[in-house]
Amino acid sequence: MTATAVALRGLTKRYGDSTVVDGIDLEVPAGSLTALLGPSGCGKTTTLRMVAGLLPVDAGDVLFDGESVLHLAAERRPVAMVFQKPLLFPHLSVGDNVAFGLRMQKVDKPARRERVARMLSLVRLSELADRQVGEMSGGQEQRVALARALVTEPQVLLLDEPFSQLDAGLRVEMRELVRGLQQQLEVTTLFVTHDQEEAVGLSDQVALVLDGRVEQLGAPREFYEAPRTLRAARFFGGRNELPGHVAGGLFTFAAGVVATSLPDGPAVAVVRQEAVRLAAGGTGAAAPGSVPATLVESRFLGTHTAVVLGLSDGTLLHAVARDLPGLAPGGHLFVVVPASACTVLPPDRG
Repeated sequence: MTATAVALRGLTKRYGDSTVVDGIDLEVPAGSLTALLGPSGCGKTTTLRMVAGLLPVDAGDVLFDGESVLHLAAERRPVAMVFQKPLLFPHLSVGDNVAFGLRMQKVDKPARRERVARMLSLVRLSELADRQVGEMSGGQEQRVALARALVTEPQVLLLDEPFSQLDAGLRVEMRELVRGLQQQLEVTTLFVTHDQEEAVGLSDQVALVLDGRVEQLGAPREFYEAPRTLRAARFFGGRNELPGHVAGGLFTFAAGVVATSLPDGPAVAVVRQEAVRLAAGGTGAAAPGSVPATLVESRFLGTHTAVVLGLSDGTLLHAVARDLPGLAPGGHLFVVVPASACTVLPPDRG
């Protein structure tokens, strides 16, 4: 079993009458990367700053390797943090920026040179060691900030949306760099982002934070295949919420019947757009398990066509089509919603 490197226990932060972080519990396995994902204002950055010691904790605890660090000031915690802006020292060269933390640790000069050279090589900036940081691009500056954080060999690396100010191409490049370094160095990492794609592409596990609480924690795939709440499904782009009713362990809705452990009563089936299968309409026999539908809308998006379908009970169903030859809005077709692709959840009470 992998050891827990970082544990948050009931972590809470309040500002006046407002609770920004509301009792977060989270375990980060050693050597893994966990993404704190959520919209602006959900409390994810506040959580990261409490882990770093930059904000006081109002309730709860932060533990590293099972030991509380609340009594340690920020500069004494074994962490390094990379912010949205690089926050480099403008009067120092790239190499001297990276070496700064080692000087504070009183690492001798030969060892400093060796570790800085290695880290600059890892972030692909060896040839720029003597350059002033003011002469660098945004992506290069953020790589310097990453090197400066990692060269001190922190127990925990904290990343606060470090790619948010880069253009799309550089963001992809930096994601690949960070993931490669994190795996190579096996540094336990907490990564804050509001970007779903970024969280999924980088992390071993995702903590979806909504309204100061962890809505769902799990491997990235789980958020697509098995969301635990409607709010989690919606955040990850799930647009199909098909209402129905549970009776005797079976959920019945306009597109079929699905087994469920939910108690009798109203419920909702969540299914990803890409899981829905389409078949041509007409007078021929329908495919097994299919139900009739009407094309309401279609939009060609290059690699596929996004379609909206109307079911018999008036429910709208979003799907992805590769080919819709000659089918116009109002046209009839059959649709299959695989039971294996459905997650049956309680209705939204909010």
